[in-house]
Amino acid sequence: MTSFPSKLIEDAVSEIAKLPGIGRKSAFRIVLHLLKQETSFTENLTSALTRLRNQIRYCSRCFNISDEEVCSICTSSQRDTSVICVVENFKDLLAVENTGQFRGLYHVLGGLIAPIENITPDKLKIQELIQRVENENISEIILALSASIEGDTTAFYITKQLKHLTHLKITSLARGLPIGSELEYADEITLGRSIQARVAYGI
Repeated sequence: MTSFPSKLIEDAVSEIAKLPGIGRKSAFRIVLHLLKQETSFTENLTSALTRLRNQIRYCSRCFNISDEEVCSICTSSQRDTSVICVVENFKDLLAVENTGQFRGLYHVLGGLIAPIENITPDKLKIQELIQRVENENISEIILALSASIEGDTTAFYITKQLKHLTHLKITSLARGLPIGSELEYADEITLGRSIQARVAYGI
């Protein structure tokens, strides 16, 4: 599928095909589907995407995706404010939250330390995490990071940065998760049990 009867269709297919997991054939089917819908459907979709891109915010406290300055999790009176679950990204936060086993707060790092990819600690929200732990009444942080070299490197670095806080308990997810797997692909039962059976993280 290399050419289309309309330059407009070709442009739309090219843009949609840039989305992860969508090839040109799938993009073409999506474009044809959109053409069959009422004009209002496409307009509403375009409006929603534009508002998403222009108005989405990140929580100033935990860096979760949010509609407000501080996210609904951080402002909830039903959360345990003494425990912080440290995750790589928003998808991992949702994975943990969907288990229903954790009622504390979160901290989204925005990635993992990966020197080969030029992702150094200063490019992540690690310093902000340290400041939270030092300034708030935090008794435990859970390192809910992927069981990978990058995840272990990041956990090791964070632990070293916080070792001066003798009152702080540092735990990680129980290794019921497969080594090398991504947290977002773990099933909820396995992930929930890993949270409940978390263990002390040691250097």
